[in-house]
Amino acid sequence: MKLLALVEQLAGELEAAGVGYGHGTTNAFDEAAWLVLWKLGLPLDELDDHADLELAAPQQQAVRELVHERITSRKPAAYLTREAWLQGVPFYVDERAIVPRSFIAELLADGGIDPWLSERTRNVLDLCTGNGSLAVLAAMAYPEVEVDGADISAEALDVARINVEKHGLQDRVRLLQSDGLSALPGPYDLILCNPPYVNARSMARLPAEYRAEPELALAGGSDGMDFIRALLRDAPARMANEGVLVLEIGNEREHFEAAFPRLEAVWLETSGGEDQVLLLTRDALRRQSPS
Repeated sequence: MKLLALVEQLAGELEAAGVGYGHGTTNAFDEAAWLVLWKLGLPLDELDDHADLELAAPQQQAVRELVHERITSRKPAAYLTREAWLQGVPFYVDERAIVPRSFIAELLADGGIDPWLSERTRNVLDLCTGNGSLAVLAAMAYPEVEVDGADISAEALDVARINVEKHGLQDRVRLLQSDGLSALPGPYDLILCNPPYVNARSMARLPAEYRAEPELALAGGSDGMDFIRALLRDAPARMANEGVLVLEIGNEREHFEAAFPRLEAVWLETSGGEDQVLLLTRDALRRQSPS
């Protein structure tokens, strides 16, 4: 059987099984292609180049077993491959940390945050760092800065440490355990945060793939804003005078604006639209204390 034919066949099986997506792919075909190429040790962006490759029976069997595990376990594919990609950069991940998929990665790569930074930007915080991917990408994007990656989960920080070392950034990325900002004195010129923000109603409806992730990294309370309330309350004291906070809130803009109706936010455009990520200056946070 040719590689492309196997991908198409397995995509049909994934579709029929009703698996959930959103951890690197959005559909059955891309998910199948990812698993097939990864299992065969082929570059993930070279499906067309290998579409006509004839696969031996043992190769087919190995791929089928992996896809079967994906279906039966309902784990995100990244937990099976132990690998996730953001902006073309590979990261190790396992069940100790959420699968990285932040739109903030796009803003780091394309300079979307740069207008609010300056030559004085030196200290960056990636709060709720998870597997450390945003901390690593920030260090790559801004070679002159030092980055703190912080998380409440010691297990997640162990995963982050793997990625910091994988990319040789031990001298510029420091990993710290902290409940929110409590153990982080600052001051920071830039705070990045992809926090737990899923509201309780949405949590109850999440597909099994999301429930395979640490709940601590997802659940944000009844309206999704529990962590964010504490963050916006404490952030000004941890920010430099011209500091900014870049915050991802997923599909919770309505809840965010209801919780903080007087807060002047700048909504940043990403591939997910203009409702996913916002920017707050220290002055805005100080002027209008969140309700």
